[in-house]
Amino acid sequence: MAEGESQAGRATGTSEALWTALRRLLRPLVRLLLGLQVTYPQLAGLLKEIFVEVGERDFRLPGKSPTDSRISLLTGIHRKDVKRLRQATPVETGVPAALSLGEQIHSRWIREPAWLDDEGHPRPLARQASPDGLSFEALVESVSRDIRPRSVLDEWLRLGVAHVDDDGNVVLDASAFVPSKGFDEKAFYLGRNVADHIAAAAHNLAGEGESFVERSVHYNRLSEASGRELQQLSEEKGMEALEAINRRAAQLQAQDRGAPENDQRINFGIYVFQQPENADADGGDPDAD
Repeated sequence: MAEGESQAGRATGTSEALWTALRRLLRPLVRLLLGLQVTYPQLAGLLKEIFVEVGERDFRLPGKSPTDSRISLLTGIHRKDVKRLRQATPVETGVPAALSLGEQIHSRWIREPAWLDDEGHPRPLARQASPDGLSFEALVESVSRDIRPRSVLDEWLRLGVAHVDDDGNVVLDASAFVPSKGFDEKAFYLGRNVADHIAAAAHNLAGEGESFVERSVHYNRLSEASGRELQQLSEEKGMEALEAINRRAAQLQAQDRGAPENDQRINFGIYVFQQPENADADGGDPDAD
């Protein structure tokens, strides 16, 4: 523990290993926030809201509605603040409309044989009606006729999901629908994907029920060129896994549509990260040799 650091903020019996893990996972988040000019008081206010929200929703006693006093005792937040926050209307938006529709269109393009070439890759599509009927316009309209295909294309071009080649065909650039541009869109995926990753790891740490798959491969003492080679290999193999999961998930979703108790969701993803060890995002590598 750093000199002068108080232990008052730590719960009795809190594991040093857990506290170290929290410091490591929070560093890249704080670096992001500071870069976006989000201050500690702003984040502290949000954390207070979330502590009350989770305390109320996830720590209910059987058959009882939690009182302000109980949530205050559980969270350490003053009862007056608890009362105020429970009465406030939370501000939380859902999936951006462009992403919700975009994921459906993208899934069809990479999954259904009609839209794939002989090697199983998404085929370039004419922008409008074509002799074989396989145009980008037809693809969009096969999912929804409530939005103009040109509007979808303009949005995909803006997000870096697709481009128009020299022949005027629309070419898909992303095997997974994760925009390379668009701050709000990328922020949505940051929230959804990182939240689910932490939720899986937290479930496994708590040891409640069957563990979720949560694995990684970590190496150090690599050259920058070796790191780039591993990044490329990670993307290639990861995309193979994503496409396989996507195809099977689409089949099962169609099978389960209308079935009772079809209330489950699943999120499977990949990530890779590379940087010099002396600039480690988590402040040091305990495994360095």
